Amino acid sequence: MNDGTISFDVIIIGSSYAGLAAAMALGRARRSVLILDSGKPCNRQTPHAHNLITHDGDTPAEITGIAKEQVLAYPAVQFVEGKAAVASGVDGAFEVADDIGETYRAKKLLLATGMRDIPLPVDGFAECWGISVLHCPYCHGYEVADAPLGVIGNGDMGFEYARLISNWSGNLTLFTNGRSTLNDEQLAKLKARNIPIIEGDIGAMEHESGHLHHLLFKDGSRYQINTVFSKSTTTQHNDLAVQLGCEIQSEGMFAGLIKVDSFGKTTAAGVYAAGDNCSPMRSLASAISAGTTAGAFINNEMVAAAF
Repeated sequence: MNDGTISFDVIIIGSSYAGLAAAMALGRARRSVLILDSGKPCNRQTPHAHNLITHDGDTPAEITGIAKEQVLAYPAVQFVEGKAAVASGVDGAFEVADDIGETYRAKKLLLATGMRDIPLPVDGFAECWGISVLHCPYCHGYEVADAPLGVIGNGDMGFEYARLISNWSGNLTLFTNGRSTLNDEQLAKLKARNIPIIEGDIGAMEHESGHLHHLLFKDGSRYQINTVFSKSTTTQHNDLAVQLGCEIQSEGMFAGLIKVDSFGKTTAAGVYAAGDNCSPMRSLASAISAGTTAGAFINNEMVAAAF
């Protein structure tokens, strides 16, 4: 029975770099594709994207805009702005409903939903995120190299992060945001590199339009600094993977990420994932690579099933 629900070969949930790369691979394979996206990428505050050849220094919006224009030039690819709310079904017969009740069907699904950053509970942190509070030195370190930099972190994570960031600047301060949990060996190594440690609790970040100029501590002291690196806590944007029966990893650096193989297959037949939601390597180039791979292997799987 035809109930009016539109059917596709593949539905891609998320239209950032992984989702658009997969859509291009599938569109070129002449697969009918629906991209469903709510339009709120995690890097929407970031002024410039780096470490992506041919687009180094462009804004994330510029890169996404060009990619979307090129992808939608393939007539088999369609785009709908909306938030996927419910996903169900089995391999070959999936159904996705958005938050306004529209329903779509597909033989395969690709989750390219990224991750949601949970800011530190510090006034001003969210406003500075991606502008002067940075997470990735490979994406943003070169632009602030040799400047006074701060790292917010403690214990093993704080030590490893400070050690990494020290490659970009010899003028580095570690803010533990509370009593230090660094061990004696870590303290000795930081001291040998002249990296001071400040243990005060951070109460606020004083900034202008996201551009940091002081850390304000709860004891009333303040520290002048323009750039800090901080690893945010992340979580999945939604529970679609769980709804579909995909396994979520629970340990180590992959904790909270969707479990996939090297081709983007999840543990649920017919469901793939690509990008930040299944990889700790949060970079544009990595997401594009993962999306292209997933798109190609979705098509390969469909060809094999039909031949």
